[in-house]
Amino acid sequence: MDARMTRRGLLGTAAAVTALGTGATAATADGTRSPAGSAALPPVKDHGRRQGTYQEQVLAAPGDWGVLNFRIPALAVAPNGDLLAAFDKRPVHGDSPAPNSIWQRRSRDGGLTWEEPTVVRAGLESEVPGEKLGYSDPSYVVDTETGTIFLFCVFSKDTGVWNSEYGNDDADRRVMSANLSVSHDSGETWEHRSVTEVVKPENCRAMFASSGAGIQLRYGKHQGRLIQQYAGWFRNDAGGEDVSAYSVYSDDHGETWTMGTPVGTQMDENKVAELSDGTVMLNSREHVRTGHRWVALSHDGGETYQDLHRDPSLVDPGNNAQLTRAYPEAPQGSAKAKVLLFSHADHVPDARLNGTIEISTDDGAGWARKRVFAPGACQYSVIIPVGRDEFLLAYEGDQETIMIARLDMAWILSR
Repeated sequence: MDARMTRRGLLGTAAAVTALGTGATAATADGTRSPAGSAALPPVKDHGRRQGTYQEQVLAAPGDWGVLNFRIPALAVAPNGDLLAAFDKRPVHGDSPAPNSIWQRRSRDGGLTWEEPTVVRAGLESEVPGEKLGYSDPSYVVDTETGTIFLFCVFSKDTGVWNSEYGNDDADRRVMSANLSVSHDSGETWEHRSVTEVVKPENCRAMFASSGAGIQLRYGKHQGRLIQQYAGWFRNDAGGEDVSAYSVYSDDHGETWTMGTPVGTQMDENKVAELSDGTVMLNSREHVRTGHRWVALSHDGGETYQDLHRDPSLVDPGNNAQLTRAYPEAPQGSAKAKVLLFSHADHVPDARLNGTIEISTDDGAGWARKRVFAPGACQYSVIIPVGRDEFLLAYEGDQETIMIARLDMAWILSR
């Protein structure tokens, strides 16, 4: 498959966030003062040219490898340093319970080139009743302490989100299930197990892992905890359903998993990031649309969430997005630890357009600057740090073509 790489921006030497790590009060781009310990962004550098580097190429397009459709990207840095990108191979252009498979491509050169796809979990296309199987919506969680990679995804038989029934018996074809694939060799080979009984309690009719990337906590009493986010449809006291967000976490390197307490009644696909003080911030797509993202905070490592509110500064057209900490290795409480990135379609009310990366330097209290990476179509997106002020971005562009880009902080900060 041809690389079809494009380049936006010039190779630049501008420092990414020059004021990070300083404890003194610093001037912001608009001339105001930022408090001590926060990160002040350098001035915008226009001068008729763009700074930094953005390199983009096609990862999977309709018709590639004879496949009708691809969707739902996920990204990870493997323990051996390879970059991994997973996505749905969709033979009939549909969400679960279509007979989808999880495919994966690998880069061994920092995202310049990508190997041919391999299969993580293979669906089964069949017209015979009782045979069809599907796997959809991947999300990676990497344990940096053990070198293990976890890939969560939907396991479907005859039903999906809208018609799944209550219960958690994987043998019941009317029940939507949850698959967990595990790799101990940087994603070269996989073993599989079910987590349906963990993530789908009796009062939950349907659920799925939020695609993209989960996290591992770095600070405090829950250091090392692995967290993957889920959205679930729960029976409520009025006889209807609430759509809630919740964490599924492990404190024993993925041997066992525990479901946290669901939060909200109008949530959807959601992501989390660890803040500079160890608080876990949840950021969610809306199920009932008002045009803004839901946010909640956890002070117990994702077990429970409080302070649920809509963030008026983050636009949501009803779309999956990604919240990530830009510098996961930064010391607790440092200015760098407060830097968050958010990739999403910055458009309302319901058009998935204008793919944008926003940056916060104060643990998500405010969003200081944004940079558009796709002025046109942008559905699901995911962004992760890959080291040295560089990031990997994947998103669904025109005709749901999955694009993948390597970019740096200098590019994000210039416009």
